[in-house]
Amino acid sequence: MQVFERYVSPHEFLVFAFEILLIPGALIVAVLLQQPAGAPDLLWKVLPAAVLCQLCLYYNDFYDLRLVHTGSELLVRLIQAVGATTLTLGIVYLVVPSLAIHPAAVLRSLTVLGLTVLAWRLLFNRLVTASPLVENTIVVGTGGAARVVAAELVAEHAFAYRVLGFVDDRHDALDLPGRLPLLGTVHDLDSLVRSEGVHRLIVALPDRGVSLPAEQLVAAKLAGVTIEDAVAAYERLTGKVLLEELKLSTLVFAQGFNVSRRRRFVKRASDLIFSALALLVASPLILLTALAVWILSGRPVLYRQERVGQHESQFTLYKFRSMRLDAEASGPVWASANDGRVTAIGRFIRLTRLDELPQLWNVLMGHMSFVGPRPERPFFVCELGAQVPFYHLRHAVKPGITGWAQVRYRYADSFESAVEKLRYDLYYVKHMSTAFDMTIVIDTVKTIVRRMGSH
Repeated sequence: MQVFERYVSPHEFLVFAFEILLIPGALIVAVLLQQPAGAPDLLWKVLPAAVLCQLCLYYNDFYDLRLVHTGSELLVRLIQAVGATTLTLGIVYLVVPSLAIHPAAVLRSLTVLGLTVLAWRLLFNRLVTASPLVENTIVVGTGGAARVVAAELVAEHAFAYRVLGFVDDRHDALDLPGRLPLLGTVHDLDSLVRSEGVHRLIVALPDRGVSLPAEQLVAAKLAGVTIEDAVAAYERLTGKVLLEELKLSTLVFAQGFNVSRRRRFVKRASDLIFSALALLVASPLILLTALAVWILSGRPVLYRQERVGQHESQFTLYKFRSMRLDAEASGPVWASANDGRVTAIGRFIRLTRLDELPQLWNVLMGHMSFVGPRPERPFFVCELGAQVPFYHLRHAVKPGITGWAQVRYRYADSFESAVEKLRYDLYYVKHMSTAFDMTIVIDTVKTIVRRMGSH
């Protein structure tokens, strides 16, 4: 299913929705066990604790079933989340004493909560791997798209698939991913659907006009089998565009890639309001960061650099300087997560994203947006634009301080990683919406918190 332009597996949605009820329920039971007489006064205090707990679980990727699918990983992330909840609750209770619950009640509540959530998730993991809940899947085709999608299906844990193999008239069984077999030709689909109990067919044939087995696919669909295009399946599973299969006809006729005037107006109005407010609220932090850079790294405090924006127009981007003055004495080079050119104070302000606060001015002036593809330098834009098809599409929207690619992928420190980030950027351009932007901002906060917690 698609929620706020993001694909969420039914399993992830079920887990999150059920724990919205389970977590406050477990806390209420624990409070009643500890202080039954004072329950009426204590129960209303459970809600903030429950919200905080679920937020800590989310920030520990507890609801990303691609990451959390084993008992050990589940236990580690649950302990981390409960620990973060305990620490944060302690701070909240110091600041707002009226919300405080008796320490013994808090301890009992978190213990009951941890055991309840752990038991539920272990049961859920057992249930979703049971045969009736797993979709038997066949990939139709053995070309590049078929192999890429099959590899994603095999590695997928958020969706429960059992990939049976491939069918193709070409009999090309060399180097198929996951040691998956070639089950037969497209003419064998009818018998395979019946004999293997197939639930889903992923169609990845190179030339639909010539080789599409229409009769077999229609018969399968009428038998209740889900038929899905490989490109759509890849996008749903990964949150990025299969660049190698992107065609001009897709851009023209398919849904998405429609950046309407209304959407641009709403986005610009939001950027104006929130950048002005953010500059006002963050002004003390901006001054402190500027002072720290000046004292520890010297002048200049601000770093100015030409970047490429919407419609490939150039603008001057502002950041707090985080690298040495001679960082690019030999010419432009890719930045990296552990760049040796970064100063001591620069490492901290990069980790906390404080170095990007001056970009609020770029947003206010209309060069950038809060959310969008990362603004790239003209040198790399020319290099990538000449070699990567559809690279110019990322400039259909304004670049952003944060973005879908930034929260889903690491630094682009090479040509290959820049292409990988382009897949995410094109997904964003295709699905851009206000709700999608809000989820990216929430994920940005999570990214910053997790990076700080890992150092």
